[in-house]
Amino acid sequence: MTEKWWQNEIFYQIYPASFKDANNDGIGDLKGIIEKLPTLSALGITTIWLSPIYCSPMCDNGYDISDYENIEPKFGTMADFNHLVASAKKLDIKIIMDLVINHTSDQHLWFKKALKNPNSPYRDYYIFKQGLNGEAPNNWRSNFGKGSSWTKVSGEDNVFYHHVFSKHQPDLNWENPRMRQEIYNMINRWLARGVAGFRVDAITFIKKDQDFASIEPDGVDGLGKVKRKAENRPEIEKFLNELNEKTFEQSDAVTIGEASGVSYDELGQFIGEKGYFSMIFDFHYADIDVYSGSEWYRKTKWTVKELRDEIYHSQLSIQKVGWAANFLENHDQPRSINKYIKDVNYQGSYGAKTLGILFFFLRGCPFIYQGQEIGMVNAARTQISDFNDVSSHDNYERAIEEGFTEKEALKFVNDRSRDNGRVPFHWNNDRNHGFNRDHKPWLAFSTQDKLVNVKDERKNVKSVWYFYKRMIEIRKNPTYSADLISGDFKVIESNENVIAYGRGEKIQIYVNLSSKVVETAIPHGNILLNTYEDYTNNTLFPYQGILIEVDKNE
Repeated sequence: MTEKWWQNEIFYQIYPASFKDANNDGIGDLKGIIEKLPTLSALGITTIWLSPIYCSPMCDNGYDISDYENIEPKFGTMADFNHLVASAKKLDIKIIMDLVINHTSDQHLWFKKALKNPNSPYRDYYIFKQGLNGEAPNNWRSNFGKGSSWTKVSGEDNVFYHHVFSKHQPDLNWENPRMRQEIYNMINRWLARGVAGFRVDAITFIKKDQDFASIEPDGVDGLGKVKRKAENRPEIEKFLNELNEKTFEQSDAVTIGEASGVSYDELGQFIGEKGYFSMIFDFHYADIDVYSGSEWYRKTKWTVKELRDEIYHSQLSIQKVGWAANFLENHDQPRSINKYIKDVNYQGSYGAKTLGILFFFLRGCPFIYQGQEIGMVNAARTQISDFNDVSSHDNYERAIEEGFTEKEALKFVNDRSRDNGRVPFHWNNDRNHGFNRDHKPWLAFSTQDKLVNVKDERKNVKSVWYFYKRMIEIRKNPTYSADLISGDFKVIESNENVIAYGRGEKIQIYVNLSSKVVETAIPHGNILLNTYEDYTNNTLFPYQGILIEVDKNE
């Protein structure tokens, strides 16, 4: 593929409410991010992805936007945002925004006008349908795991509006060209403010089957997954091509699609030379621990071989047509140490470093989620009322409906809750881990939080933080960048507990993702990274990962 500027980027996702609270009100803010830019620069990242900072009632933590054009006061002001962009630029750090255009908040002015007057043009900005004998128009289930994807309009007889996610997030009607143009204008205004691009949220849901027909139920509630009628549906290409042509393409913006439901044979349309996006996130192996990313009680007993095969399939498929966005964690995922490191004895620095080697050198751009670089872990909670995340509550109730006990349901939620990645960041060992001075944080820490923190990590050259810094340095190093950035991904056959692959001509990666000592053929060469102090030829210790510059003369 043609080389693009963004192929060299190292992305770092910030969840603003949980990053750094500068004004001590319990909620992270833009001034807190500005304060910590030097730390991010020292780590070596080049682009920050900000989760939503737009005006929002926060029913879904900012992914319910009530005003696309202004900053949520909890986070700061537009002046703060402009200061952030300028301050980051001085450190050669770019800013990309989260773009949420499948839906808005029910507090958005458009939706308020749509509700106030059924004859308003804004009624057609959303999806309103007549019910069936007072019930929802069809049996589609919300993607949050529980209940209908339709909500009855108060004060109107037999009228419902559609929402793939929460009832507080009504879906926009992408069939309406006037609405689409307003979205494009908004995007272009943000690009003019200096943002380098967007992570595009839930974008494969913008096209719904226009028959709005009921489907075969797949649960005891008599409902069926809305995904089957509203995810990556035929003719979505009309909207995605237009979106790209009228916005991103004109500004050479980097775009990363949250594009669930895309099959590998469709990748060319999404990320090929003339694709809709620069890259997309692939969730095939991210959701290996559950049969469905929206039904956490449907657990799997995955093996390392299965994970390896999923990674290989993903990398080889994407390599044929475009560029990957590689990640272990984000604001919707649990901490990777808990998910991928099955032996609790290695759910510390060994596990964090090994997972780092595994994902960071895959072909594509690496995405680091805040706290991943110090090895933060899941936050265990003892009762469902301790959870903030709306999908956690929905999944808890759904699991009980499906016959599980409250204890079992709570375990599913603890394992998978989005709150796991949203616990406030650990900056030091002071009160509230340095997130703020003394105000109660918006989301509680867990008593089981390991006290890993940036201050201590930066004092220890053998820490996870320094390991991530070293990985970034290696990727940027001209000696290795030809292999690690533009070099092909190559499968290396190995033991069933080892994930091994090559990059370019001389780089190879070997990761033992088990608690067993593994004997496997490994070539001689210069070991650039090792999660252990030592290395024994052709031997990998439990959860050991190595990065080798292979001796070409061997």
